[in-house]
Amino acid sequence: MMTAFVNIYTNDGSKVLTCAAPFAQGEKIATVKETALGYLKLKDVPGKLTSMNGTPLSDCDLVDGVIADGDCVQLYVKKENITEDVLEAADYCAQLPQYGISVTKALAQIKEKPCIELDGNNLTLETLMKIGEGEYKVKLAESAIKFVNSSRKVVDDLVAGNEVVYGVTTGFGGFADKTISAEQTGELQENLIRSHSCGVGPPLTLSQTRRLLALRINVLAKGFCGARLETIQQLIDALNESCLPLIPEKGTVGASGDLAPLAHLALGLMGEGMMWSPKCGWTTAELALKAHDLTPLKLKAKEGLSLINGTQLITAIGSEALCRAEMIAKQADIVAALTLEAVQGTPAAFDKDVHDCRPHNGQGIVAERMRALLNYKVKSSEIGEGCTRIQDAYTLRCIPQVHGIALDTIDFVKKIILTEINSGLDNPIVLADRREIISAGNFHGEYPAKALDYLAIGIHELANISERRTDRLMNPSLNEKILPAFLVKEGGLNSGFMIAHYTAASLVSENKVLTHPSSVDSLTTSAGQEDHVSMGGFAARKALRVVCHVEQVLAIELLSACQALEFHRPKTTTAPLEKVYKEVRKVAKKLDKDRFMSPDIDAVTKLLREGKLWKAVEPDLEKYKRGY
Repeated sequence: MMTAFVNIYTNDGSKVLTCAAPFAQGEKIATVKETALGYLKLKDVPGKLTSMNGTPLSDCDLVDGVIADGDCVQLYVKKENITEDVLEAADYCAQLPQYGISVTKALAQIKEKPCIELDGNNLTLETLMKIGEGEYKVKLAESAIKFVNSSRKVVDDLVAGNEVVYGVTTGFGGFADKTISAEQTGELQENLIRSHSCGVGPPLTLSQTRRLLALRINVLAKGFCGARLETIQQLIDALNESCLPLIPEKGTVGASGDLAPLAHLALGLMGEGMMWSPKCGWTTAELALKAHDLTPLKLKAKEGLSLINGTQLITAIGSEALCRAEMIAKQADIVAALTLEAVQGTPAAFDKDVHDCRPHNGQGIVAERMRALLNYKVKSSEIGEGCTRIQDAYTLRCIPQVHGIALDTIDFVKKIILTEINSGLDNPIVLADRREIISAGNFHGEYPAKALDYLAIGIHELANISERRTDRLMNPSLNEKILPAFLVKEGGLNSGFMIAHYTAASLVSENKVLTHPSSVDSLTTSAGQEDHVSMGGFAARKALRVVCHVEQVLAIELLSACQALEFHRPKTTTAPLEKVYKEVRKVAKKLDKDRFMSPDIDAVTKLLREGKLWKAVEPDLEKYKRGY
């Protein structure tokens, strides 16, 4: 089978949707048209099919004679023939973030990929991030299937015995005292999903949604939720096809879990709401599932609860913040070392014996990196030979002490997030070995909420100290006039890096508000039944914004430090720092006179986000550890 991608438009040129139309060799163009019209629930309706350059395609033509596998074509249908709900959905989808769906990318999304097993116990952050980027497919581990089936039998037996179990044969939250008949248990679960789909705000990114779905599958794999094996498999199939429901980022209070966002996830898989897929882009969930030959979920007893009780929104976003924080923290030391060189600071403060006197783990790691970068024996620094100072300002002298606690904070947060993503977080918990269901509180998001608030505080300090170093680079009164004002020739005619520093200052100031912990707040919900909540969703979103700002502030310092090196040429710095300089100059040339600088900041931020600086110097750091 081959595939054509059909862009469907109304006769006035408004986009309705993109869909995939499989075809076999020898079939006629009419088959492609009928398949596309089927997505709109239309039959025997006239439509004009053309190639992308507007050449009309006849129904009688053989498909493989005019369309190659993966080609795009256009289908025009009279607006009056399309139902109002489809048109409304198209208008709504047009306002959503567009991910530039291309045929090449669409085909890559659905081709065979490496498959990893989820068992609820061994998911790593590295694997989770790769799932988020669509690099892996997933499947349920054989060891998990036994636990899933055992816990489901407990649920079925209790329902058959007319037992009263919270959320299974009762209502939810403030309706926990309302009993539900066995015949209504499926309806109860679907009503739960629809009623809880109340999120607002921009949708999660595709990678965040993939992580959210993978994390929920991982929790279900533990066998404490009571979901049926076939339901879990439907979630897996959706993830592997990248059928990703629209999930607004706001609406969770972080207990009972991330109810609203997880309800939106389940709603899409039920074939309701909106969904993105590689074959359709944004469209209705019903059409997206159909395009990928997936069946909408039909929930049974307890399964609605099993899909929405947990902290997966917090950890889906929080894991991204954590991984990006780890990468930028490693590279902050490299940026700081380059600045120290540019102002001809002294490396004496990084002496090993000094830091052994105060043996904090992170502090020792940063001090060793600074020694490796600045005292490199293969090629020492010609710039650094000009240093005459006994000591530097704190922003240079205390780099290990300030950067070090950021590393230790990341390690602390990582332990909590790793435990959280491999934990049983449902309510009630199904204990199959005891044949018992217990209502408890593992859904409460206080652990990841507190940890991510702490991450935001810890990682922000890298920006706080970076902005002060940037000021030192461009302020002659702080760098002993080694460097010209604002790092530019012909100052006055040119402003140089003056406003780039303003940008850094504004981001640092914004972070000072964002680092106020959201988890210190709690508001009572569900008529007093849920009277303490974590606000972990906001903790995660704030942490990610803080990390983003830290990346940008350090990008500005890095650009400034590389510009400062230009005023020391032809002298050179150490071998690893020269590699850093070359990486930056691949994406941002030196500033000879004023120019539009936002693209440079964006390019260097991307460099940091992708870990290019770390990759450039890591071999040198390893050589230093081994004593060359």
